[in-house]
Amino acid sequence: MSKWFCLKKKSKKRAKAKSDDTITTTSITPSRSNDTEKLNLTEERLKLCADEINTFSFEEKPINIKVKAIPSSFASDLEKSNLTEERLKRYAYETDTLSSDITLTSNTENELKTKVNTFLREKAISKTLNNIKLSMKVDLCFVLDCTDSMEPYIAAARDCILQVTNYIKHTNPSIELRVGFCGYRDHSDGHDRLQSLDFTDQYEQFTTYLQSVLPFGGDDIPEDVLGGLNEAIAKMNWKNGTRVLLHIGDSPPHGKNFTDLADSCPKGDPYGLTAKNVLKKMQSKNILYFFGKITDETDKMLEIFRGIIGEFPVFDLIGGDPIKLIENFIKATSTSITYAVSMTSTIGSDTKDMYSLQRKKLDMNPNEPDWIILPLQEGIVMWYPILDTLNKLKDPNYFNKSNLFSRSFSFKIASQPFSAGVERYAYFALDIGSCSTKKMVIKEYHRVVRNDSFKKYIVAIEISTIASFLSTEFNLIAERKDLPRVKFLNVKLLRCGTINFNTRYYTIEPKLHNMEYKRFNANTGVITELRPILEAFVHFTYEYTKGYLVVCDLQGIELTNEFLLTDPAIHCIDSLRFGRTNFGKKGINQLFLANHRCNDICKQLKLKLINNGLSIKY
Repeated sequence: MSKWFCLKKKSKKRAKAKSDDTITTTSITPSRSNDTEKLNLTEERLKLCADEINTFSFEEKPINIKVKAIPSSFASDLEKSNLTEERLKRYAYETDTLSSDITLTSNTENELKTKVNTFLREKAISKTLNNIKLSMKVDLCFVLDCTDSMEPYIAAARDCILQVTNYIKHTNPSIELRVGFCGYRDHSDGHDRLQSLDFTDQYEQFTTYLQSVLPFGGDDIPEDVLGGLNEAIAKMNWKNGTRVLLHIGDSPPHGKNFTDLADSCPKGDPYGLTAKNVLKKMQSKNILYFFGKITDETDKMLEIFRGIIGEFPVFDLIGGDPIKLIENFIKATSTSITYAVSMTSTIGSDTKDMYSLQRKKLDMNPNEPDWIILPLQEGIVMWYPILDTLNKLKDPNYFNKSNLFSRSFSFKIASQPFSAGVERYAYFALDIGSCSTKKMVIKEYHRVVRNDSFKKYIVAIEISTIASFLSTEFNLIAERKDLPRVKFLNVKLLRCGTINFNTRYYTIEPKLHNMEYKRFNANTGVITELRPILEAFVHFTYEYTKGYLVVCDLQGIELTNEFLLTDPAIHCIDSLRFGRTNFGKKGINQLFLANHRCNDICKQLKLKLINNGLSIKY
């Protein structure tokens, strides 16, 4: 991220522009009319999914475009879209049908744009939903150290699988799971050092097999870790869309780079395996790695592994209490599955995309900076007023330039992000201009086309405004029944200049408490942390809006009687609203209605029953 600074010395012409920008809280200023004119929210929403065209058109050969009855300005747009002959014939047919009844004017051109953009968006949604469906098929392989010290962990793997599969079936009925096993010992244990069971969906078979896995062997502290991982990666029949390798062990691999302890193979694996070639093979097969930590002896191994594949989840399995161990084992296994499905369904199963986020997390700085040495920045924050009716929520014209408010904003920002999600970096920030300095978080999209920057960020503000309105309506009912409240952070759009005088946009919101940040569910329908109140809230948003939308992708922190959430997504029957994370009516049907199981809170709120994926008729 480029450095930001306060622009103090400018020409008179620049100074005048600056003075026009700095205002008190009011409706959007004329100086930013260029930005909002470019937005033209009603029409520009038709273009928000332009990048989706490339998502599915890359595999088809472009052709020269000649379409009768399409206005010249729109024909130019189509040429830029690189569409195929089959699609264009359909558009031509639709255009001829339209133009036979009415004369093509600027209004009918907009109607045609809406028609074609909706068609394109629906095509992109269908492809995305198909990928999500594939990601729900999961291969899970346990890779376990099976030497003497690991007896309770082998038993835990055996005893937890039925509980895990029952939990997954209850919370995420769309997930289909195959489970496999690979055990390793040490080189001194000869041909018995490796043993495996290929993937199966017969869980009793898995349990029976693990009853035959006996803990023995292990000459020195290091074990044949790389041999076990390689066996699982190379020899097992990985075929499903989501692939999970859950590694549990209490000892590092052989080699001086992994341990200073006594080692019978100080030069490393005698068969030439290295962490790099094993883990790169794992990446090439799109397998996600998770680790269950038992001792500190594996810390150096984890550091080396992170340097190769990036950050990955590590579960705490330390402790000798058998009951607690089973509980932790179940949680680690269930979390590995839902985390992997959520990641694969959100960003796809391509190796480059799957591991890029994990590599980015290596560059994060979780500590707040020294604010004294950071420069003061100047910008403008913009937001929409609070909604008060359902009609305004459903009206795309409400979210336009005339309803934006703004004010000047003074702030400081950390030079490095402290976190990275699938779409955005998060930076520590300070609001300097308020009566008392407030801790804030500034977020920036990883990849955004410069000309689309304002549009992408303003959509995030629109989603946040709608989610806040619906949570307020929900809380009016929930509080009367003494249920936990659901609140969304107040998110604003931040506009500021950079060293090259280019306009940059970000979102800014209050900093959450120093508590564990959780993702409770995803817009792909995956429940990662089941909370009945939040699933009831999603149901409420569907019923309150009479099937128009659902608010999902709920993430944030859990307090005693309240959830503080941020960065939601919306599925809406108007597929041209709410950006790429809106999967339209199909998303509502396939990702919400098909998966939701009404709970006791749904009943307390007297929400209409959703059962077996049947949609509600209004």
